[in-house]
Amino acid sequence: MDHPCHKCGHSIEDGKPFCAQCGAPQIRVAMLEPAAPSVAGNVSSNDLPVFSLDPPSVPGPLSAPVLSIGIEWPRALRACAVAALISALVMALGLMVPLLAVLGAGFLAVILHHRMNPAWSLTARSGAQLGAVCGLFFFGISAVFETLAVALFHTGGQVRQKMLEALQQAASRTTDPQVQAAFDRLRTPEGLAAMLILGMVVLFLVSIAGGSVAGALTGAFLGRRKRP
Repeated sequence: MDHPCHKCGHSIEDGKPFCAQCGAPQIRVAMLEPAAPSVAGNVSSNDLPVFSLDPPSVPGPLSAPVLSIGIEWPRALRACAVAALISALVMALGLMVPLLAVLGAGFLAVILHHRMNPAWSLTARSGAQLGAVCGLFFFGISAVFETLAVALFHTGGQVRQKMLEALQQAASRTTDPQVQAAFDRLRTPEGLAAMLILGMVVLFLVSIAGGSVAGALTGAFLGRRKRP
């Protein structure tokens, strides 16, 4: 097929690269027209970023629950040691009987640890744990004080004499031959040693039990006061 020349209009056979009449090239390349630059004023308001002074919304609640802190044992052990030392000194000076001294130790241990750690969640259970540990410290410190008293002041003979007097008074209240024989066995050195060991075991149990009871009561009382 023929087509007219775009320059002179002469009929040219398809496939001819140039016009035979005017020599104009017949192969034309279509050029893309450049896009018109966008004008800032024509930009849609939906395309612009939106700034807001309102705080961003965060899904979910932002408030964290109040953490309940348990016993911090490094501080708790210091509080127990101080409370046990004070109570044992008071008992060694003869200002308080052992039962009241160990109860005071458990009470003082809870108070001291609560002052060192105000965020501690006070309960009867945690107070009992602290009081039991304080009772154990109290027993150990009391045993050390008693040993030092015997070694430095030679009070062992006085303790033995007091134990013999107590046995003599108890034996004088009965006329049963079997009871009298039992008291006679206790007056021997072996019997006195057994009584001393039994007394230490009783003091150990009373120290732990008394400290635990005092700590539980103190923890329950202070815990109620802290609750709203």
